[in-house]
Amino acid sequence: MRLVLASTSPRRLDLLKRIGAEPARVAAPDVDEDVRAGETPRAYVQRVAIDKAHAVARGEDEIVLAGDTTIAVGKRILAKPENEADLRRMLGLLSGRRHHCLSAVCLIGLDGKARTRLSDTVVTFKRLSEAEIDWYVASGEGMGKAGGYAIQGKAEAFVRALSGSHSGVVGLPVFETRALLASAGYVLG
Repeated sequence: MRLVLASTSPRRLDLLKRIGAEPARVAAPDVDEDVRAGETPRAYVQRVAIDKAHAVARGEDEIVLAGDTTIAVGKRILAKPENEADLRRMLGLLSGRRHHCLSAVCLIGLDGKARTRLSDTVVTFKRLSEAEIDWYVASGEGMGKAGGYAIQGKAEAFVRALSGSHSGVVGLPVFETRALLASAGYVLG
């Protein structure tokens, strides 16, 4: 059985390797990540992970793994910032507040059936000063990241508390991923 990672994220690949899963190939899924009207953060992140897994062709001896991560402040989904102004808005929303980092994993097994797991991590940011927001925006690190921050980088200094999966906030909850791979009969190295 061969593992296909439906993601070009270097963070997801690194997290997979940490648990002894070496993809035979990596493929870039092309899916619509726009939030649908009335879609909750949980439903959104699970739908996108499932869509990503289905978007990659699967050979007869292959299983496909995909993931998606989003940040939710209440029912509001913070996707990737569109520009620096959007990033500033997001950091302002996160400042001094708790939020949820939802990370969904989908695995399509040899039987063609999609199985999913969801990690919900509560993250609390310190109250951010304008100077801290300016510094982080200038670093460029938050662009292209769900919620506008990378916990494995400079933004870790903003985290006052975390309850849940650190790897889920990075982009792939390894506990849930390992369980899905084991249930599919994939042998970890």
